[in-house]
Amino acid sequence: MTVLTPERAASVPAPAGRAGAPVRGRRGRGGAGLALATPFAILLTVTVLVPIGYALYLSLFTDRLSGLGFSGPRQAFVALGNYVDVLTDSAFHASLGNVALFVLVHIPIMLGLALGLALLIDSAVVRLKRVWSLAVFLPYAVPTVITGLIWAYLYSPNSGLTALLPFDPLGKTGILPSIVNIATWQWVGYNMIIFYTALQAVPRDVLEAARADGAGGIRTAWSIKVPMIRPTMFVALVFTVIGSLQLFTEPLVLRGFTGSVTSTWSPSLYVYEAAFIANDYGRAAAASVLLALVSALLSALVMRLSARRSR
Repeated sequence: MTVLTPERAASVPAPAGRAGAPVRGRRGRGGAGLALATPFAILLTVTVLVPIGYALYLSLFTDRLSGLGFSGPRQAFVALGNYVDVLTDSAFHASLGNVALFVLVHIPIMLGLALGLALLIDSAVVRLKRVWSLAVFLPYAVPTVITGLIWAYLYSPNSGLTALLPFDPLGKTGILPSIVNIATWQWVGYNMIIFYTALQAVPRDVLEAARADGAGGIRTAWSIKVPMIRPTMFVALVFTVIGSLQLFTEPLVLRGFTGSVTSTWSPSLYVYEAAFIANDYGRAAAASVLLALVSALLSALVMRLSARRSR
């Protein structure tokens, strides 16, 4: 048997089939990753990036009549003129105020109810947990338009519900609580299922240790369960904020039953009125971009607070 010295061993060439194997392996993995990411990239481009780019393009133009108007409208470049018109429009300011009040009232009530129901179903007090979970979740399965029509008829003067309320649910002062009630009734079950699923992942040995230390059900829920599902709560809060800023169907349905809901009651209704009633697509696109920026800023703020609380 021949023993190679270090100098001689270093001079021996490596086999031809092994020298490039790591490089080819990395290239193969990179190609596989690119192939797997390509369908997602195409879908993201077609469904997200292209519509956003087209909305930004439309927001820089407006239709104007030339001459006597017989040749029809033509597109005119106005740069940021549409954004200035939207930001100085009192109707847009009122729509932002309405949706801000909706967010401040709806989100604490809905998420609070969802968390309370999830904690109650997760506890040992409630029996038939699946039945109660399904019963609370069922309103979410009803389409939003049908939900709005059901509550609109319940809010009508001919129903017995209005006699039990101290205010007119379709009046100017009662329309906001009515819309909050519809949205809460539909979305509380959805978020309850999310919270309940997160509670199932809480380690049972931690809960047993708390009970052994003498902690009651309420103390265990508030001091152990809620802090451990806080990341899930912040994610639900982000999605709820984004969905609340896009409030559209509920006021649109109630608009056919009362005059308290105007065509620009919410920012989404403002965009709808500008695009499909006034045919001012530039103003509608500008309002959509501004609404998207507000949603992004609020989402970033919530995520920043979530990151601070999780440290």
